[in-house]
Order: sequence, then C-alpha cells, then structure tokens
Amino acid sequence: MHSTAGPPPPDTLEEITQLLHHLLPATLSITCFASRWQVLRVKLASLKSILSEISDSPHWSENALLLPLLPALLSTVRRTETLCRHCCDASSVSRGKLLMQSDLDMASGWLSKQINELELLLRSGVLHQSTAIVLSRPAASSSKEELAFFIKDLFTRLQIGGLEFKRKALDSLIQLLSEDDKSAAVVAKQGNIGCLISLLDLNGHDSIRELAVLAVSLLVSAGDLPRKCVFEEGALGPLLRIVECGSMPMKEKAAMAVEFITDDPDNSWAISAYGGVPILMELCKSGSLTAQSHAVGALRNVSVVGEIRNVLAEEGAIPVLIQLLVSGSPSVQGKAANCVSILASTSEYLRDLLLQEKGLQRLLHLFHECSAPDTLEHVLRAIYSLSASDTSYRILSGSTVFVVQIAELIEHGNVMLQHISASLIANLAISDGNKRAVGGCMSSLVKLMESMKPDGMQEVAAKALLSLLSVKSNRKEFVRDEKSLMRLVQMLDPKNEAVSKKFPVAVVAAIMAGGSLGCRKKLVAAVLTGICRDWRKRMWPELKRLCRDSLQIG
Repeated sequence: MHSTAGPPPPDTLEEITQLLHHLLPATLSITCFASRWQVLRVKLASLKSILSEISDSPHWSENALLLPLLPALLSTVRRTETLCRHCCDASSVSRGKLLMQSDLDMASGWLSKQINELELLLRSGVLHQSTAIVLSRPAASSSKEELAFFIKDLFTRLQIGGLEFKRKALDSLIQLLSEDDKSAAVVAKQGNIGCLISLLDLNGHDSIRELAVLAVSLLVSAGDLPRKCVFEEGALGPLLRIVECGSMPMKEKAAMAVEFITDDPDNSWAISAYGGVPILMELCKSGSLTAQSHAVGALRNVSVVGEIRNVLAEEGAIPVLIQLLVSGSPSVQGKAANCVSILASTSEYLRDLLLQEKGLQRLLHLFHECSAPDTLEHVLRAIYSLSASDTSYRILSGSTVFVVQIAELIEHGNVMLQHISASLIANLAISDGNKRAVGGCMSSLVKLMESMKPDGMQEVAAKALLSLLSVKSNRKEFVRDEKSLMRLVQMLDPKNEAVSKKFPVAVVAAIMAGGSLGCRKKLVAAVLTGICRDWRKRMWPELKRLCRDSLQIG
C-alpha cells in the first residue's frame, strides 16, 4: 500500500489525477455506506484540488519529499476505486459488510494522512523553488527569505520524511544553531517547534531522539523567544522524561535544556507540575558531572518560586544540595551554593533544615577552599543568612579564621564580596582581639564609605568601621593613616553630596568620644587643615555638637 521502492514514473501525478477525474462522479451513485462515502468524497475532492496546485508548482518534479509520496498515493486511490466498484455491486457488499466498513475506514485514514503531508509541502513553499540548496545551509550573505525557506524545508522533512530525511534535517538544524545564534529566532518563528518536540517521545527512534534533544537544547540556549516557544509547545514534560529514563548523553542535553527553560521564572512553576524535582535530584546524585551541573542549575532556578521551595524541602533536596557543596565539581558547587543562599534567605524553617544538615560547616569549608568569586559570593550570602541563627552567630563571631578571611575580602575582593564581608563585620560580635587582627582593612572600609553602589554599601562600611574603632589600638592606627583621614575629611565637605554626612560624622564622633587626647588632636588637626575656612566657621560648632552626642547610625 505505501511502498516507495524506486522513483515514481513521470506520469504518476497525471495518472492519479485521471483516476480522481473518473472516481469522483462514480461515488455519487453509491447508496450503501452513504455517510462513509460522503466523507471519502470530500477527501477525494480535496486531494484533486491539491494535486492541481502541485502540478502548477514549477519544481514539483524535482522535490525529494514529494516523489516518494506519489506511489503510495496512487496505491490508495486505486484501492478506493476498487472499493467504489464493490459498493456499486450489491452482491459484493452483502457478502461482507463488516469487512467493507473496515476497508472504507482504512482508505479514509490513508487519504487523511497523505493529504496532510501534501498540504505541508504546499504550505512550506518548497515546491515553488529549486531544491538545489535543500539541506545546504545558506551562506552568511544570504537573505532572510532564503534562511526562512531553508528552515521551512528542514521542518517539512521532519514532519513527512523517513528516518534518513529526519536525520539529515536534524543534522542541518543542529549545525545552523551551533554556528549562528541569531538563526534561533528565525527557527522559532518559521519552524514547527511542536513537530521538533514530538521527536523527543521515548517511543521514537533513539538516533532521532538524541539529535532532537540536542537541537532543543541549542534552541533554548539561544534567547528568550526560542525558549518561550519551546516551553509553550510543551517541551518540559518530554525533556524531564528523558532526564529520568534516557541514556547519560541524552540526560546531559535534556538537563541543559531544562536549566535554560527554567531560567525564566514564568516557566519555573511547571517543574513541580511535571514532578520534576525528584527527577532532577536523582540526576544530582547519580549523573555525570555535566548532568549534575545542569540539574542543580535547574533546581537553583526553581528555588526562586516560593511554592517550589517548599517542594524542595519536602522532597529532601537540602541534603543533596549540601552534599554537592563538598563533592561537586566547581561548577556544581557554585550553583549549589547559589541555591542554598536563596533557600537560606527566605525563611527560618529552611534555615533550620540547612543547619540540621551541617550546612554552615559545609559552607565554611567551601569558603576556605574556594577561589572563584561568584561561588564565594553565593557562599557568603548563605553564611550571612544563616548567621540569623543564634548558634551560627556565635560560631561565626568566634572564628578567627573566618573573620580574618572576610577582612581580606574587604581589602581585595570585588565590590559584592566587599559589601557582604563588611555586612558580616558590622553585624557579628567579634572579640577585641580579632578586631585588632583585622584592623588593616579599615582604610578599605573608608574607601567603601564613598561608594554609591551597591545600595547600602556606605552604611555597612560605616558600621563595620565603627565596630573596629571600638578598640583603642585601632583608633590610634586609624588616625596615623593620613590618606584615610583625608578621605574622611573630604566626605565631611558640604560640596561632597555623594556621601550622607551622618556616616563620616559617626566615625568622627567615635574617635572623639573614645580616643585618647593624641587621637583627638590628630583628628581635629586633619579636619581644620583639610577644609576651607568658610565651611569651618559654619559647620565646626555643629560638628563638635554631633561628636559630643556620639551620633549612632540607626
């Protein structure tokens, strides 16, 4: 019935057209199975119209997709003609009504499928162009129209071609997406993404599914529009099934796609709906390093959704995440630390679960061992959130190693590490001995008091500096640092609107209130020599009053 052995003869299309020309009028006289023949007649008329349109297309005889369809279509029309003759013969029908009904239904089904395939070819426009460039990627200088045609041809082959057509089409699609990120938007607009998603079915051919999952992962990694299209076509469910049941190479690509899809918070909620949390957790435990990285990245993405955070806790994700802080690759550790920091910042319940799993100890270990700035930032944020616990607060406050390390980050870290480290110095109950040990970071804190970004930097820097200045030796050290004193004086200048005056005034007040006579003299001398006479006359009395009141930063 659907044999495609050898190319069709040149007159196959004409033969089918001639058969339809005689068959359609003949069906009008059939009285038995009238409703079935009415349906068949509509389909035969539709087929005749489609074939007429195909014959008007200039390149139909060159198309590698159309030619194999014609012999099967000719076989279907001949079979329908035979059924027409039998139904016109009352004696033939009476001998096997059930069999005839079955044959008519089968013929109707075959026609529907073949009409759909022909319509796909017509809608794609490939019959109107020479097939010389088929599956040959357009050059970089090609027009958008040529690229759109190429993509339509690819997806036409995915829908109606055999295994070899599908394989070649997917190879070409993968090559296109690998070499040109911008083409992904055209693929999303011009291609049938639903067809591509259907190839992820676990019941499909392994080689096709493996190529399809790679194509999907490349597509979602290329931008917001392709990612949205893939998600809206229902890709998340099939991808999670591959993560659960596929080979490890396919799991890696599927997990990569899931990570990119869930990078959009509007998509993250669907993970729970598809039962994806335990699937991703299992991959975190037993997958390759690449698969683990993408799986924990997806868990990190969905952890921003409040409802899913509770699912993560209920499904036992926290012990898995804590273990990855220790045993994972650098990439896995960074994403796990990010996820833990999100969880730790949201609720006391989740912080308690993290602490029960020795989360603080694991974070401190990673903090001492890691050198990647991004991972350090996530680790520090998690530690800062966990410091809300009384036990964690005492541990962190009493750890000389930890205090020294965050002081070093204030001096040498990037701006985000400086901000978090200064917040910890400001909030922890550090011993006087440890404050003396890290007094060297005071000059860096003064510089941070001038920083406009990130928000809150000036305040935490001032609070951290005030904490360190509570120690007499640090006050003496501070007034010996002429550069820091001059920065402080410049912050007091009314012309300097970048810094709120309450911060430098609080520092001056702390030194004046608790410093020795020598400290106070050096501070006063710096102020008197570093500001203009006009400002001194207007503001000096007010500054002295503020210092006497020992202004505190709220």
